[in-house]
Amino acid sequence: MIRKCLFPAAGYGTRFLPATKAMPKEMLPIVNKPLIQYGVEEAIEAGLHQIGIISGRGKRAIEDHFDISYELEHQISGTAKEALLNQIRNVIDKCTFSYTRQVEMHGLGHAILTGETLVGSEPFAVLLADDFCANDDDGVLKQMVDLFAIHQCSIVAIEEVPMDQTQNYGVIAGDEIEPGLYQVTEMVEKPAPENAPSNLAIIGRYILTPDIFDILRQTKPGRAGEIQITDAIAAQAKSGKVLAYKFKGRRFDCGAIEGFVEATNFVYENYYTHGNNYPNRKL
Repeated sequence: MIRKCLFPAAGYGTRFLPATKAMPKEMLPIVNKPLIQYGVEEAIEAGLHQIGIISGRGKRAIEDHFDISYELEHQISGTAKEALLNQIRNVIDKCTFSYTRQVEMHGLGHAILTGETLVGSEPFAVLLADDFCANDDDGVLKQMVDLFAIHQCSIVAIEEVPMDQTQNYGVIAGDEIEPGLYQVTEMVEKPAPENAPSNLAIIGRYILTPDIFDILRQTKPGRAGEIQITDAIAAQAKSGKVLAYKFKGRRFDCGAIEGFVEATNFVYENYYTHGNNYPNRKL
């Protein structure tokens, strides 16, 4: 039903300078695996094997990562280190990767619209790699794909945040139709706490129906002069049905240094020190 997942990956990662001056922020490692690989593995677990990456200048390392490295593999062939490449080989074998470039940065909505050529006229997922989600059971995208099979509409992942942090997120209001699942009635991009309709914040997991592209084409620049996906989904909710899902799991904001360090410590302490790779995705 859903086969494709878009990864917007054209941003500059300025909060991690100077590390991201020449390296994509999506390639920053949580222990020994880049953020974007964790995201692709989450997509595979959800049954999404067609991966579209919205790239930009200086992002060549992402393409190289999801490709065969003949010289490296020749060098470590037959050694104990060869097994360290098993996970990424598995990912490469299971997926097809397509790339398009976002020439100018005009917001997440613009990035997703740029990906229309990779998606076509079918429902698709969007995953922001710097929102790292930890789950021992089903990953967030798997949970959302299962919901889409029932409801057949756009779905955003949400979590509760402190009211004084609403200005950092898109925020929804809605009617709870079952525990943890809301039908969206309002959606606002980065509202001040006194203007926020709730403390239910959107995080970097979306399932979108293809009519979102026509809506994005009509969406005027909003906050910061950018085309906001929040504004487009809000318009979609008014003309149809959009759900917000309070996902099961734990999220780390790896777009910020504090969240990145917290995620690294969490994965190392809870998995690698016990001899287990994380996550144990069903690939």
